[in-house]
Parts: sequence; C-alpha cells; structure tokens
Amino acid sequence: MKLHILARGRIGRCAEAELVTRYASRMRGLLAVTELSESAPFPAAPPAARTVVLDERGKDLSSTELAALLGRWRDSGTREVRFLLGAADGHDEATRGSADLLLGLGRATWPHMLARAMLAEQLYRATTILDGHPYHRE
Repeated sequence: MKLHILARGRIGRCAEAELVTRYASRMRGLLAVTELSESAPFPAAPPAARTVVLDERGKDLSSTELAALLGRWRDSGTREVRFLLGAADGHDEATRGSADLLLGLGRATWPHMLARAMLAEQLYRATTILDGHPYHRE
C-alpha cells in the first residue's frame, strides 16, 4: 500500500525537508510526497484510496493505533492512503467532510513544515510497527 503526503506549500531547503527526505528514503518507495501551491486543489483520489486530512480538530491516535488502522486498510484492499496537509488556514469544510479520517498531531499547534516532518516520521514508525521492526519501542 502506498502512503502519499499531499502538502500545500514548498518546503525548500531546511532541516524539516531533510527529515522528510530521510524518512521517505527509509520507506523504500512506500512514501510519496507531493507539494502543491497554496491555491491548487487537491487531486482526485485514485480508486481504492483512503483520505486522511490533518486537522487541529482531528483524532489523536497513538503510533500503534495509527499502525493498526493502516494495517486494517491495507488488508482490506486499500491501495493508497493520502494524507492532506493544508495551508496555514487549514482545510475547507468540503475537504474535511470528504475525509475517511481527520487526524490531529496533538493539541499543540505546529508549524506547517514541522507537521510534514512529524507525519513522515509517524508513517515510517507505523510501517516499522507493522513489519515487527524494533524502531518503535513501547
């Protein structure tokens, strides 16, 4: 199953970009990252895809809960999970309403670029949990 971060804004060259690249390379092709302009619409979801919208009002999942959810989706035939990161003002109601999951990254507010790096790390962590890799320790 492909994991795909679709994010508004360009990350450029910064420490956060290096983290996203590091986790994506560790995932060996399972994670794609697409940057969109601030005003570009998110592309339509492909068939057999799920959409997760990152939102400050979203559900907080532990790493193991996220891994379990991704595992269930994978095992039920989901081919791609899209993670939508909005611009500074977040997502509109239509985008939130179309999501299979509204996901939060905790109660604190995070800078957009840091949220992208945190999401990439959590996706890497989730895949290692599913693979039984010792990266995640409880």
